[in-house]
Amino acid sequence: MPSSSDERPDPDNLLAQIRQQEAAQSRGRLRIYFGASAGVGKTFAMLQAARHLADQGRAPLIGVVETHGRADTAALLGGQPPLPRLPMRQVDHRGRALPEFDLDGALARLKDQPDALILVDELAHSNVAGSRHPKRWQDVEELLANGISVYTTVNVQHLESLNDVVGGITGVRVQETLPDTFFDRADEVVLVDTPADELLARLKAGKVYQGAQAERAGQHFFRKGNLMALRELALRRTADRVEDDVQAWRSNERIAPVWKTEAAILCAIGAGDEAESIVRSAAQLAQQLAVSWHAVHVETPALHRQADARRERTLRVVRLAQDLGATTAVLAAQDPAQALADYARQHNLSKLLMGRGAPPSSSTRLALRRWGSRDLAAHLGRAAPELDLSQVGASATQRSSEDDPVPTFGAAPRRYGWATLACVAVAMACWPLSHRIANDNIVMLFLLGVMGVALRWGRGPAVLASFLSVALFDFLFVAPQLSLAVSDVQYLITFVVMLAVGLITGQLTAGLRYEARVSSEREARARGLFELTRELAGALQTEQVIATAEQQLAQQFGGRALLHVLDDDDRLQPSPTEQTLAAADRPDAGTARWALDHEQAAGLGTDTLPGSHWFYLPLRAPMRTRGVLALRPGDPQTLMLPERRAQLDTAARIAGQALERVHYVEVAQQALLQIESERLRNSLLSALSHDLRTPLAALQGLAETLSDRLSSSAADSGTLDAGAADTASAIRQQSLRINAMVHNLLDMARLQSGALKLNRQWQPVDEVIGSSLQLMGPALSRHRVVLDVPATLPLVELDAVLIERVLANLLENAAKYTPAGSEIRVIARAQGEEMRLSVEDNGPGLPPGREEALFEKFTRGHAESPLPGVGLGLAICRAIMQAHGGRIWAERATPQGGARFSLALPLGEPPALPAFEEDGEHRP
Repeated sequence: MPSSSDERPDPDNLLAQIRQQEAAQSRGRLRIYFGASAGVGKTFAMLQAARHLADQGRAPLIGVVETHGRADTAALLGGQPPLPRLPMRQVDHRGRALPEFDLDGALARLKDQPDALILVDELAHSNVAGSRHPKRWQDVEELLANGISVYTTVNVQHLESLNDVVGGITGVRVQETLPDTFFDRADEVVLVDTPADELLARLKAGKVYQGAQAERAGQHFFRKGNLMALRELALRRTADRVEDDVQAWRSNERIAPVWKTEAAILCAIGAGDEAESIVRSAAQLAQQLAVSWHAVHVETPALHRQADARRERTLRVVRLAQDLGATTAVLAAQDPAQALADYARQHNLSKLLMGRGAPPSSSTRLALRRWGSRDLAAHLGRAAPELDLSQVGASATQRSSEDDPVPTFGAAPRRYGWATLACVAVAMACWPLSHRIANDNIVMLFLLGVMGVALRWGRGPAVLASFLSVALFDFLFVAPQLSLAVSDVQYLITFVVMLAVGLITGQLTAGLRYEARVSSEREARARGLFELTRELAGALQTEQVIATAEQQLAQQFGGRALLHVLDDDDRLQPSPTEQTLAAADRPDAGTARWALDHEQAAGLGTDTLPGSHWFYLPLRAPMRTRGVLALRPGDPQTLMLPERRAQLDTAARIAGQALERVHYVEVAQQALLQIESERLRNSLLSALSHDLRTPLAALQGLAETLSDRLSSSAADSGTLDAGAADTASAIRQQSLRINAMVHNLLDMARLQSGALKLNRQWQPVDEVIGSSLQLMGPALSRHRVVLDVPATLPLVELDAVLIERVLANLLENAAKYTPAGSEIRVIARAQGEEMRLSVEDNGPGLPPGREEALFEKFTRGHAESPLPGVGLGLAICRAIMQAHGGRIWAERATPQGGARFSLALPLGEPPALPAFEEDGEHRP
């Protein structure tokens, strides 16, 4: 039911809600059918909902629906009346036409239509290269942004946050993932649940997969244990989603009472010695119930004035709760019971765990008696009757320590002395005026003094000032003067009212002073984070981020702050300002590295090297950790305060995000420069290649013509000019070599531009190898070629001309870089799902450490080589292999030397060959 609280809603929250509602009105709605695995019925349930809408006159458009051969789903998809379908877009990928979702067609058909709805199956699907978006969920995001509602499906293993968990359970790492943030933004999540035994029965019946695919699935992914674990993950993820929806509803509807939808625990941390026992008990209970838990310490003015040692011990217990997995908070309030009740209602925590009996300190017991309650539990029972209260008993040693009173007067006698002097000063100031002003005005002056004492020195001195003011007024200004006797009984009423007003005014003023101080500290923390964010937003270089963050953090926490940032080799580089410190005062590089590797805080106030003077905190960013913050605060107790620690954690994240932003700006600039350089290089290559072809052809023709004329002249005269013939032959050979280089340049330009289309056919590998050897016969004439190609190799789908070009380049390199008489081996093997071809020799081998660099454009084995070439052959080989979906690499043939170039082509399912009878007739 709605809350009966008279508190007004937060204007900022109302404004945020209005903005969200305005954005939602122009955005489509997203419904996700969520399941534990394939075959649970997500697509079927989505189609059932679509059929139901069609019966109501709102037929959705089918964008993508994958039936996977399931008869029930196919029957529902093709049922009557037929649902409107969007044709699939054909995308060319490596010589194949693959069907993909037509995003542009969907936008053109549905945009600006009221209540537009489309079905897009398999939300985590990866689109074919060349599509507008790499992922299908990005297509869905664009549809939603254009006001088109979407029904879609996804399995739990595709959620990014659960990818590693699912991989550890099933042994299968899912490559297609979906960001959890997109999943959480869905308007509706419909859980489609099927028990593991029923799903296995569906698999055996061929309702999930067919044939060999079903058999493989049953042996690997579709094991009963896997399905049960995935089902639990799906149920828990859906429950978390529903819990967030419930919390959002409670917040929007301003519902104050706790709804016991989850057995979450709230642990109340007091200032007594039993606080650690309460925290450990809460952690054990939360672990047994498998629920989340919160730990809260309410700091009242009385607790704030306690000794530093006791306050530090309390904050250490709060830190212990955080280490045990609790969400911690330190609340500043005058009424601890009401503060705990408000926190429990805000976070919907149904169970509250606290110490037994009265609060641990005498000052807090006195404060609770002002409410007319004997203990905190009784007051909580009245403030929040819907909470389940549990009390933890303390040991005998804890109770004896707890009962020791905390001194209030002796803890700060100077404040009470100043309060006494203030009252005496007011009395001395009023004494000369006693004959000119009425006693009523003197009472007002004494009350003004009480307010000043409360404002300056707090609640306790204000109480003393109230009693002293009444006594001094009676002694100095009420007849008989200089005596505490009272001649007029009516002055007793004046004394009582004066005392009551003084006490109430002093308490209210002291409370306002405390709340103003708390608000000021909160505002200072928020302002510090705002200034840090504002300054880092304008930083464009890593050095600017480091200098700005160090300066801001040093101002906010005192002492010294240093940022250690990772370089390109993942080494922590010390801050440039670290050199200004003495060697003994510098942070320890080993501890900083430990904090980075373990992504945990270390040093001062932690469990790792707590004796250090420096506090080390990783600079986390969305993609990775960018460095370590080393902080030496002016007051080490600052890090004990949860709110200050939260401020430091937030500041470290802001600095990490700024470093990552600057890093990717530099990466983007370098990538843009490389793209422009590559584009310019390709343009120049293409232009030069085309411009050189004509003069090269002419030069080759002239050389051949000159050779023919010399031959004719020699036949007529009987003599041959040997020098002229050699010159003509050399011109022809050089023109042929340059022509081959030009062809390489043109081929490289076509490969990079994507203009080259593959003509893939099922071919026997031995024929391609034979064609390559025949093509390179003259170059291999001085070498011994050994073939190791089994006759039983399967067919491979490839472009025979291009693969022949790859092998020819490798054979040419082997012949070029090995001495005459060397052995060149050509090996072919079918390994797993790949066909591997190798060309190896027993020559001098490859340059150490440059095996991968050889495949870059214009790269040769040796920078200065007498052998002709421009370093494009291996780059062309790699581009051709990548176009086939294969790979190529280089390595040493043996530890003694030699080079081996290997290429791997994917093996597919070759088509079945037609069978023939013995008489040669075809048999169907």
